[in-house]
Amino acid sequence: MSVAAHKAALSGSDQNTAGLRIHQSIARQLGMSILTGKIRPGETLGGEIEESNALGISRTAYREAIRILIAKGLLDSRPKAGTHVTARRRWNLLDPDVLGWMFAAADPDAAETKSFVRDLFELRGVIEPAAAILAARRRTEEQIATMRAGLEGMRTHGLASVAGQAADKDFHAAIMDAGRNEALASLTVSIGAAVRWTTDFKLRIRPDPRDPLPEHEAVFHAIERRDEAGASAAMHELLRLSLQDMDLVLD
Repeated sequence: MSVAAHKAALSGSDQNTAGLRIHQSIARQLGMSILTGKIRPGETLGGEIEESNALGISRTAYREAIRILIAKGLLDSRPKAGTHVTARRRWNLLDPDVLGWMFAAADPDAAETKSFVRDLFELRGVIEPAAAILAARRRTEEQIATMRAGLEGMRTHGLASVAGQAADKDFHAAIMDAGRNEALASLTVSIGAAVRWTTDFKLRIRPDPRDPLPEHEAVFHAIERRDEAGASAAMHELLRLSLQDMDLVLD
């Protein structure tokens, strides 16, 4: 990819990079350009000196940005072959940063955006009802207290606020942790990111959304009374309604 095209792709991406260091900002902008197809799989980036000069940053900052994207599976770099965008199947789409970049740049009306949201909910539909079953079976009183605090935070602040969204994320994380399954718990960060960004996306579509607290309470009460089947069913219903709020349904 030429330097001019590279700069154009970056300048057209979301510039909300407050608080990020230079290499993080470049990684974010470049990552968004890849995720939105401005830079396509197989395309090769220019050399390190050429690109860093074109962007007006140090070679060290550019090199660190490239390392971030390599770690997330978006780029591959090899001696003599250069740095190129990898095939989509290699992208770590559940990485919290990648999810954030994806939704920040997404067109809500685009078919590929709707398809990706459905994919996330299919994944959540596999993982979270099973996590709710294990939570109902193994939860501790301390974990119940954490879930209750999450519900209270959602009730107090509402999901349109940052505090309310954080409480929602904490609620779902507490369910994942309550299953006391180390392999399952390793998915908590990814599931939390999916919860956060799909909620944010829903608010972009519907600024005045339906209150989802009742279905969260249904999940909580089933886990609290150790009703495994009820917890699974309530989580399925929570996910179904959340997707429906975005005018989407699963096949």
